[in-house]
Amino acid sequence: MYDTIVIGGGVSGLMAAVSASANNKKVLIIEKNNRLGKKLLISGGGRCNVTNRLPYEEIIKHIPGNGKFLYGPFSVFDNEDIINFVESSGVALKEEDHGRMFPVTNKAKDVLNVFLDKLDQNNVEIKFETIVESINVDNDKVVSVTTTTGDQIKTHHIIVATGGKSVPKTGSTGDGHTFAKAAGHSITELFPTEVPIISNEPFIVEGMLKGLSLKNVALSVLKKNGKPRITHQMDMIFTHFGVSGPAALRCSQFIFKEQQSQKQKEITMMIDFYPEQSLGQITHEFNQLLESNKDKSLKNILKQMMQERLALFLLAHLYIDGEKSGHHIKKEEIESIIQFLKQFKFNVHGTKSIEEAFVTGGGVHLKEITPQTMESKFVHGLYFCGEVLDIHGYTGGYNITSALVTGYVAGHSANNN
Repeated sequence: MYDTIVIGGGVSGLMAAVSASANNKKVLIIEKNNRLGKKLLISGGGRCNVTNRLPYEEIIKHIPGNGKFLYGPFSVFDNEDIINFVESSGVALKEEDHGRMFPVTNKAKDVLNVFLDKLDQNNVEIKFETIVESINVDNDKVVSVTTTTGDQIKTHHIIVATGGKSVPKTGSTGDGHTFAKAAGHSITELFPTEVPIISNEPFIVEGMLKGLSLKNVALSVLKKNGKPRITHQMDMIFTHFGVSGPAALRCSQFIFKEQQSQKQKEITMMIDFYPEQSLGQITHEFNQLLESNKDKSLKNILKQMMQERLALFLLAHLYIDGEKSGHHIKKEEIESIIQFLKQFKFNVHGTKSIEEAFVTGGGVHLKEITPQTMESKFVHGLYFCGEVLDIHGYTGGYNITSALVTGYVAGHSANNN
């Protein structure tokens, strides 16, 4: 008989098991892989972006998928507590840009070892390469789990920390949603977030800009009325299938949301290549450049402002002869070049699959979970944490913060009930 069984030994499951096993409580982790923390080891490019040090409001802003829900769990355990937890175990952290926290050693393994050592100290048992088939409930209270080998393991509390459906090689295959449904919970529609965007535009299909990397541009997803739904000013890259890079990944969930609201597959995106300069400033700058380079070809004038491939694409896209000199440029051609630089629009047709995404959007409906405890409102002793929930943020330590905070709160609540 266990006090608590944690299903899933990923980021949130590890933290849940640590907090559930305090005060000599008997805890078991059931993990389908042959080791714990597979996704933690690949997070932050193998360096593990442990959390983010920004204030609550900023963190919530970077979790567009129901981040406000986290105010409840934050009142029990927050990002500063995560930092203290890791550092008090002997792993020093450093702060990088935008509040991102990493181990000084740049090794995710060091962070994982903090958890493994704690589990060891707290005598947490682990069953590897074991799959839970069902959660068993009696009189609206959890009583046991059944594994695929037919074993029935009794417990007072069950914490579901199985992840979403992204990066399935780490074991996240949507099992938790099946358990949640069986317990009477609803699952909001699952969709990929933090994922590259697909476009069937001829210039993409023909690879005209393939591999072209852009620094600090403003990429927007447009609503039906042409106004931006969201804009992210970051780097991006054109690929053989569409767009990728930080700005595109952050915009990706809004492609899905616009497809839902517009009820159409094709969504318009827009790039402002010079987001730091107003239309007037860029017009003035371009006219000055023309004035001082009148004898040069338009193609060579534009190359002073941007990468050659972008200049050549701009000219082809606008049907302007790049060989003509600055003397022969018409007023309307100047206007169309400026328009391109500030508002280049192109259509996209979706995103890569949920399996290729960094993060899963959608999950267990939050109205059915108590935020201060992470306990199910339907079944006593059943808790959910991490990516199985309908919470999703941008990359930068926000998703892992959500996973660790909800994991700690679920374990802490089970421990005290």
